[in-house]
Amino acid sequence: MQVAENKIVSIEYTLKNNQGEVLDSSVGNDPLAYLHGHHNIISGLENALAGKSVGDAFSVEIPPEEAYGLRDENMTQVVPRHLFQGVDEIQPGMKFHAEAEHGVNVVTVIDVKGDQVHLDANHELAGETLHFDVVVKDIRDATAEEIEHGHAHGPDGHHHH
Repeated sequence: MQVAENKIVSIEYTLKNNQGEVLDSSVGNDPLAYLHGHHNIISGLENALAGKSVGDAFSVEIPPEEAYGLRDENMTQVVPRHLFQGVDEIQPGMKFHAEAEHGVNVVTVIDVKGDQVHLDANHELAGETLHFDVVVKDIRDATAEEIEHGHAHGPDGHHHH
C-alpha cells in the first residue's frame, strides 16, 4: 500500500532547522498519524510523502512557502500594556492567545518597552526552511467517518471528546 489520498499514514519524524538544531521529533513517542490529502500537515511534507510505502525512510528540505509561510512584518504590532490584565510580568518569548478575525491566533511577545508591548503573530517557524527525516511506519485506509471529519481517529490519531 502506498501513501495516497484518504489513507491514514503514521510517520516517525525529526524536524531540524537550517542550523541542524532539532526543533521537534516523534522518535521515542507514538508516531504521528494523519489523513493524507486533507492538509493535516504542511504541504511540503504531505507532497514528499505521496507514493511512499511502509518502511520508506527519507529526508526532505521544505522551503517556507510549503511550510509555515514567509514572515509577514504586517503581522507584528504594538499594543498597550493594559490589554494584559492579570499578567504581572510580561517577558519576551511569552505566548498569548489573541482573538483574531478568523478565530484565535497565537502571538509571541518580542519586546516590552515601558507601556508598549511588541507582538508578533507570525508562526514561530515562518520564514524557516525545514529539514525532516521521516520513516513511514504504517498506512491504512481511512474510515468514512475519518474522511468526513478530515483527520485520523483511534488509538494513533485524534479523539473526539
